[in-house]
Amino acid sequence: MRVNRILLSVSLVVVALVLQVSVLSRLHLPGAVPDLLLLTVLGLAMVYGHVGGALVGFGAGLLADLAPPADHAAGRYALVLCVIGYLAGLAKPDNGRLKSATGPMVVVVAAAVGTTLLYAGVGALVGDTAARHVGLGSLLFTAALYDLLLAPFVVPGIMALARRAENDPLAETKSAAKGTDISSGWLSSGTGLRIGGQRNGLGGLKVKAARARTARAGRIKGVKRL
Repeated sequence: MRVNRILLSVSLVVVALVLQVSVLSRLHLPGAVPDLLLLTVLGLAMVYGHVGGALVGFGAGLLADLAPPADHAAGRYALVLCVIGYLAGLAKPDNGRLKSATGPMVVVVAAAVGTTLLYAGVGALVGDTAARHVGLGSLLFTAALYDLLLAPFVVPGIMALARRAENDPLAETKSAAKGTDISSGWLSSGTGLRIGGQRNGLGGLKVKAARARTARAGRIKGVKRL
């Protein structure tokens, strides 16, 4: 990852984690807690792609595992967000810009459900059965609902910041030079030359025809004078 990606990702992840721990987790909402950290990873993954999304997800999850008041095994959430970030990065559009909000909303719902299931599954493997006592069904519904309501205020802004950080002056210069070469090549293509050649050819024919008419008229006048 480039330096600007790393700096932006670290800054956004730290801010999201602080808000998650200090604000969202203290709202005491029924069911799950709105996952601002997950939405941050999704926004970055849909700009950086699957590799960048996996790296950002792993780093964000590991930071969440180590930050207090985490009460689970270290690496558990890192694994979950790494997988989710990789899968979300596969939804990155080819041109880097989304045409509608339907795609990101679907990604958010799928990521919320997938994160809850993966977290509960990994917990079951290590002996953590807290999800069973709370109720997995209510966790899935509330996690998807809260993240879906929070996503319009988080994901577009994260993606806009990531796209702005992706602006590389050297890459823009190369693309501009490439565009100039293409346009100049198009202007000097065979079609333009043929058109010019046809125009010049028509002009030459007109001149020749005028000279022929002048010479013919002179001959005719000469015969009349004789």
